[in-house]
Amino acid sequence: MSHVSLLTSHIMKPTRYDHISDTELLDRYQADKAQEWIGILLQRYTLLLLGVCMKYLKDETEARDCVQQIFLKALTEVPKYKIDYFKSWLYMVAKNHCLMRLREKGARGVKELSEQHIAEEETDKQDLLLNEQTYNLLEEAIEELSEEQKRCVNLFYLQKKSYQQITAQTGFSLMQVKSYIQNGKRNLKIILEKRLKQSGQQRR
Repeated sequence: MSHVSLLTSHIMKPTRYDHISDTELLDRYQADKAQEWIGILLQRYTLLLLGVCMKYLKDETEARDCVQQIFLKALTEVPKYKIDYFKSWLYMVAKNHCLMRLREKGARGVKELSEQHIAEEETDKQDLLLNEQTYNLLEEAIEELSEEQKRCVNLFYLQKKSYQQITAQTGFSLMQVKSYIQNGKRNLKIILEKRLKQSGQQRR
C-alpha cells in the first residue's frame, strides 16, 4: 500500500484514538516505527493543514494537493527529529512547504516572500494559536450543517473524494453532491465568521 493510500485509509476510518494524546502517539511510533501512528496524527490535523494551505495558496484544488504532499513530507521527516509538540511542528512544516511552493511559482517575488517569512517568524506563536482556534471552531461548525451537507463536505475535503466517488458512495446525484458541497461551504463560512466574531468579543 502506498503512503498516500495508507494515510487516506486512516482518514476514511472513524478514529478510535481520540483519547490518546499526540505525545503518546509519537511515543508509540518511536517504539515500533509503525506509520499507522503518524497517519492518526495527520488525520487529527487535516483541517488545520487545509486551512494553512488555503491561507497561503488561495486556491482550493492546489491546497488539497499540497496537504497530500505535506502528508508525505511528514512521513519522511518525523523519523529525523525528536518532536515534542506535533501540532506546532506540523504547522511549521506546512507553512514552509507553502512558501517554497510559492517561491517555485515566482508568486509575488522571492524578496517579498522572504520578508513575509521573516515577519511571520516573529508571530508564529500567535498565528498558531489563531489557527488552532479556527480549527476547533471549524470542527464545531461542520457539526451544525445538515446531514447531507456534512457528509459531502467531509468526503470531499477530508477524505479527498471526487464528485463521482461521492455520488457512488452516497447515492446522491452529481447535481445534489455539488449543491451540498457548495451550500455546505457557504454555510460553514457564515457559521465560522459568526463564531470568530463571538470569540473575538469574548476576549475583549
